[in-house]
Amino acid sequence: MLGGIGLFVLSLFVFFSPLLGLVKHKFNFLPILGPKETVLVERDGKMVVDTIYAEVPHFAFIDQFGRPFTDKQVEGKVLVVDFFFTRCTTICPKMSVQMQQLQLKLNDEAYNDVVFLSHTVDPEHDTPEVLNAYARKLQADTARWKFLTGNKADIYLQGAEGYYLAAREDVLAEGGFLHSEKFVLVDKQRHIRGYYDGTTAEGMNALAADLKMLLKEERIKAAEAERARRKQ
Repeated sequence: MLGGIGLFVLSLFVFFSPLLGLVKHKFNFLPILGPKETVLVERDGKMVVDTIYAEVPHFAFIDQFGRPFTDKQVEGKVLVVDFFFTRCTTICPKMSVQMQQLQLKLNDEAYNDVVFLSHTVDPEHDTPEVLNAYARKLQADTARWKFLTGNKADIYLQGAEGYYLAAREDVLAEGGFLHSEKFVLVDKQRHIRGYYDGTTAEGMNALAADLKMLLKEERIKAAEAERARRKQ
């Protein structure tokens, strides 16, 4: 029979063993954020519980060159997303500079699958011509950094229900628009993997570190999928 100490040690093992497994297998994976639901699915003839995570919805906007830009054009890409407006004099200039610096920091082949999406919350003023001038001022790499405008209701809905961020008109907010200071990290499956303060160096350092981790995770997933395909 186990003594008191033995029972205590056993209880610790039972409690922590699932966590140890999580550390072993999930340590390098970022959490998936946002709403989720559990469903029953059939696998290998058995019904098992699976988790369905919310995905960023499809979208259709206009880029800084006046061209249609949809989610189809970023399929298989990791996204860094924010909301701003060009007439903003508070947090937007700082956020835009932070995004510019991140773009420069990630300027090598390892980050070819990363695309930056900046959505204006003031589309009536921020026409493609205005956004293009703003992008040139920031020396944006327009192949990777897209400045998006379009239907106001669609942009606000994408912010609220796509990324779970504030993005709307607000007469009480300075400049007449309210939007979050957060940058959003989205994986290739359109799952949200992180939120970061786009006005601080600490937030941007955390984003850069997590982005590197996410790209490693995507490579692992791709390798596993290829191995599974070859076994078929």
